[in-house]
Amino acid sequence: MKKTLFNILASASLLIASSIFVKAQTDNNPIPSSVQMLNIAPEARGTAMGDAGVASTPDVNSQHWNPAKYAFMDSKAGVSISITPWLRSLVSDINLFYMAGYYQVNQRNNVSASIRYFSLGDLVFYDERGDEQGTYKPNEFAIDGAYSLKLSDMLSGAVALRFIHSDLGFQQEDDSYSAGNAFAADVAFYFKKKVKVDRDRTADFMAGINISNLGTKITYDDGNTNEYLPANLKLGVGFFYDVDNYNRIGAAFDVNKLLVPTPTYRNVSDTESDQTAYERRMAYYDQSVIKSIFTSFSDAPNGAKEEFQEIDFMGGIEYTYNKLFSARAGYHYNPENKGNLKYATVGLGVKYKMLNVDASYIFTVGQANNNSALANTVRITLGFDLGKLIK
Repeated sequence: MKKTLFNILASASLLIASSIFVKAQTDNNPIPSSVQMLNIAPEARGTAMGDAGVASTPDVNSQHWNPAKYAFMDSKAGVSISITPWLRSLVSDINLFYMAGYYQVNQRNNVSASIRYFSLGDLVFYDERGDEQGTYKPNEFAIDGAYSLKLSDMLSGAVALRFIHSDLGFQQEDDSYSAGNAFAADVAFYFKKKVKVDRDRTADFMAGINISNLGTKITYDDGNTNEYLPANLKLGVGFFYDVDNYNRIGAAFDVNKLLVPTPTYRNVSDTESDQTAYERRMAYYDQSVIKSIFTSFSDAPNGAKEEFQEIDFMGGIEYTYNKLFSARAGYHYNPENKGNLKYATVGLGVKYKMLNVDASYIFTVGQANNNSALANTVRITLGFDLGKLIK
């Protein structure tokens, strides 16, 4: 039986629900990209600090934030498992699962890997009469591996390679839909230096950069439309101070910029023909990946003001007692016309022997975000320090 408009509406609703830009308004101009799950922070410690992690102290989940941080890990190996019940204000069956691990080959060389799986719940298809025609379970996943190298006592670098699979469950009358596959890479650097605060105390100053998801485009219609991956530039600084032998406080601050062109095809005049509007849209997607990265810094329709609005700001603080208990808080700011995601975060962490347990929680901020799909998002991470088991 033919699939009808019900299918398209159901699939479109799924995409809207799973997109980070759930609060975009019609007069706004958020940047579109596919496979948004690649930029969803998947673990609890960094998200408790407002999604700031590119220049915080290294941990087992550095693969997402900055794989170059693994070069400064104190333990030889570790693994973690995280779960994020996603968009709980809208649905109850969308979850993001994440697993990461690393191994120090020697004092300079490190390898790491992660896998994330985004289960998008159940998608029910109907015919033109509204009769149910079956249920589909769309999903996305990404698998990556990284190599990090300690370049000096204060600097490290890393390269990661990633395979991406996205099956959103579209079904069309001509069966032109296909699941999308893509490849991407990350390039990252991390700087860490001991600085003297006073005669008896030192602190760690850190800086980091991670250029992630640089790769091929992805298509769901046999190559008719090739969509951009969420290529991303993240810069950050961190400062962590040992108050005494038991108490440590720290702060991290990141800025984030999508390396995806700003849409211009949305500014269609009343006199413009449908064909011209279509050609403008295709011209946007036909740019090469390399060209699109460079044009993303200068193509906003409203000039430098809008370019600046395409930068997200995130920061957080962390207090740790005796390396056993941690409390965290942070804030994430995304401008109104680029998604309007403003939220505060809090979290706790507990360490017992080999086990670390971290949790984070999101509080949306502002009248426009009162009913945000991100409200009440919880993340749980279990980390295991394997250093004592591996010699």
